[in-house]
Amino acid sequence: MSFRAIFATRADDGVVSASLQTLDDAVLSDGGVTVAIDWSTLNYKDAVALAGPQIIQTFPLVPGIDFAGSVVSSDDARFGTGDKVVATGWGLSQTHHGGYAQRARVPGDWLVKLPTTLSTRDAMAIGTAGFTAMLSVLALEHAGVSQDRGDILVTGASGGVGSIAIALLAELGYRVVASTGKPGEADYLRNLGAADILDRTLLSAEGKPMGTERWAGAVDSVGGRTLANVLAQTKYRGTVTTCGFVGGVELPTTVLPFILRGVTLAGIDSVNAPQALRVEAWRRLAENLELAKLDTTVTEVGLADVFSAAAEMRQGRARGRTLVDVNR
Repeated sequence: MSFRAIFATRADDGVVSASLQTLDDAVLSDGGVTVAIDWSTLNYKDAVALAGPQIIQTFPLVPGIDFAGSVVSSDDARFGTGDKVVATGWGLSQTHHGGYAQRARVPGDWLVKLPTTLSTRDAMAIGTAGFTAMLSVLALEHAGVSQDRGDILVTGASGGVGSIAIALLAELGYRVVASTGKPGEADYLRNLGAADILDRTLLSAEGKPMGTERWAGAVDSVGGRTLANVLAQTKYRGTVTTCGFVGGVELPTTVLPFILRGVTLAGIDSVNAPQALRVEAWRRLAENLELAKLDTTVTEVGLADVFSAAAEMRQGRARGRTLVDVNR
């Protein structure tokens, strides 16, 4: 069976290019479950992958680190024809064909059956970004960061992880402060549930190893100096989760926040998260995320529009979630 997909190739000189092509089922990756994809998304990792070889490790390959759709055929007893499923992370867009296609074949261990209250569109409106946000919230809860401990800071607030983290935390009763470099997004962030807006320049400048205690916890998707300043301002026994590096992979900090205030830095890995944690995260997303708020974060594009949307994202001009309708 033929299907449309974005196909990335690498020339002998190392130059990576991607184009919209018609492929055949024979090119699908190994796996016991074949899925008719309805939706994928554009994440920062996808935008980077489309610009070069940093993410994609095997060529040629279909990019796209997540997708949602319906099972077409399955050798795995856990999944039957017609089941609505979601896949995020694992080897998608690295060593295994990903979500920028109308079909995919993956191992059953990579799939989660969707809660009945979520459609495949809902699942990708959430996507890897929302899944990562939920893992961050679960980490804060696991660390005992309760609603009465004080403000929770969300950095990169207008991005995919940040937007959904704000909506989740506000729905759970936390007081959320959103850090952004886009003052025009203030109303958008407040509608998601942010109580206050903080100019990101206050966190991206060089700071002291220890600052005034401000945050009971934080969800950081920026990294770099921003993360260092957040750690320096976190309250005694507070917890900061980290899941991104748009601000850099270096962490110019000291051990002082950790040994003088008992601050915890919790890394969030959405790629290889174990199955039980994935199931719990999707259950909580269905339970705790207000879908009406989610809709305010979404922009829809077709496969042909992914390239221009990725360029916008790499230049920092994207907001919220970018849904990819693979059948558009």
